[in-house]
Amino acid sequence: MELIDGNKIAADIVAELRGAVAALPGRKPCLALVRVGEDPASVSYVKKKEKTAAEIGIESRVILPPPAITQPELFALIDRLNADPAVDGILVQSPLPEPIDELAVFRHIAPAKDVDGLGTMNLGKIAQDDDSGFVCCTPAGIMELLARSGVRLAGKHVVVIGRSLLVGKPFALLAMQKKPEANATVTVCHSRTAGLAALARQADVLIAAIGRPEFVTADMVQPGAIVIDVGVNRVPDPARKTGYRLVGDVHFASVAPRAGKITPVPGGVGPMTVALLMQNTLKAYRQQHPA
Repeated sequence: MELIDGNKIAADIVAELRGAVAALPGRKPCLALVRVGEDPASVSYVKKKEKTAAEIGIESRVILPPPAITQPELFALIDRLNADPAVDGILVQSPLPEPIDELAVFRHIAPAKDVDGLGTMNLGKIAQDDDSGFVCCTPAGIMELLARSGVRLAGKHVVVIGRSLLVGKPFALLAMQKKPEANATVTVCHSRTAGLAALARQADVLIAAIGRPEFVTADMVQPGAIVIDVGVNRVPDPARKTGYRLVGDVHFASVAPRAGKITPVPGGVGPMTVALLMQNTLKAYRQQHPA
């Protein structure tokens, strides 16, 4: 079993981006990070994105509107960022408080600045194998993890457990693309899939993104399979100072001995998501400021 070190691969990408940004003439890329409310996970994620941007040399603007902001008011804020020539990328951190419609918010971001890749146009470009768009950061990060770990998807059976807009759907589209790094046969499973365990056992590459702690167990994994654990779940642990521990969607202790390669939680997919957000921000800057 080989552990895929997402921290190391993400650090390599950050170093590459730092060099690319340092070589840019004029102002540096600017990423607007909009966070509504004080959800602890959102606070942590935005801080990590802000820190990584600073390491690379990307300017980040953290915008904290009132927690009671209405959807029209949030749209107006996004309109201002869309129109601001000094802002290259916009990310609205989810989850958003009710009754705000998250999908409507994602669609309201200008496609040229939609560096989270969740707007209609950028998702559609994935389906069309169009590289001019922005790919959702977590699926893009998984593809990069696989490529840099020597995993070739062509001809392999990829099973994705989870059909979310953030991971499952876009990753399935990416893995099916007619490109050298893709060309996989993809099965998408979810909570209502009959015979899910049997399907999972057919996977050469298994992507666990269902949002259930330690859902994937050893009996669901064929020996030698590549296992990518996207889940980040808090489970109670009174022995820890925080009162909880982080686990993935994979039962690591039982699955790891069967896997050919596997990502840990934390330190697997998570760091890649942030690194690919920064890569998208640089891409947005270059598209808006062609040399």
